[in-house]
Amino acid sequence: MKFNLQARLQNHLNEIVRDRDPYLASGGHFYVRQYIGRQLSQWGNVEIDEFQVRGKNHQNLVLNLSSINNSKKQKLAPILIGAHYDAVPGTPGADDNATGVAVLLELAREISSQPLKYPVSLVAFDMEEYGLLGSQHYAEKLKQKQQQLRLMISLEMLGYCDSTPNSQSYPTGLKYFYPNQGNFIALIGNLLTIIDMCQMSRKFNKIGTNCQLLPVPNRGLIVPDTRRSDHAPFWDRGYNAIMITDTANMRNPNYHQKSDTINTLNLDFLTGVCQGLIVAIRNIV
Repeated sequence: MKFNLQARLQNHLNEIVRDRDPYLASGGHFYVRQYIGRQLSQWGNVEIDEFQVRGKNHQNLVLNLSSINNSKKQKLAPILIGAHYDAVPGTPGADDNATGVAVLLELAREISSQPLKYPVSLVAFDMEEYGLLGSQHYAEKLKQKQQQLRLMISLEMLGYCDSTPNSQSYPTGLKYFYPNQGNFIALIGNLLTIIDMCQMSRKFNKIGTNCQLLPVPNRGLIVPDTRRSDHAPFWDRGYNAIMITDTANMRNPNYHQKSDTINTLNLDFLTGVCQGLIVAIRNIV
């Protein structure tokens, strides 16, 4: 099973990893968006959530999956899982964020075949690199509709691992509380997600994927580095949200560089993260 999952993740990466800035590499951006749409459409109807930036149309892609008990009597708030598919100019964006999108696509496969207790919305966000614009648009739309969420999970760089001593850095003050080896996946959530993060962390560690968690108060404003992905607009609108990350430039020297390529990733680590997520999300109570 692990071998098959890793092979599928590799196949997704082969398609997604390419220059795909929406303005300067629009061909690659269009190709990746089409690929994501085709993959998600295997499991249901893909909704196009369109928004405009500077007169140009952009699209978030949304797949809504029903819960295991799809009765109208028990209408549970959905879990939203998102990952951004755009990349900064001049980088193929393997870790940032092809890894997150690849895992999102595998979660769609897994959850569609075995639904959860909760409905699930899987969202591929555009324009993260231009200021979280796709997720801001989507979070605001949900807020205006007064849509409740059980939890929002942002998948942000999941495939870089380095067990070398002192390979991991941190925002000021945190290094005294966390490992100096960059061989763990991090869960970063607002305070209301502490119980969820503890339960998820146990599931990751149980299957052998080292996991650390960081609860942050006040929407992460005290530690701005904790706000650098698509969970932040959900924090700002009062939703429970968690970023799952390999900690980006605090570990990965290829962050936003031409060198962010597939061969710099640890596919065993990425597969373990995906497996841990499947188990952890299935056990959300």
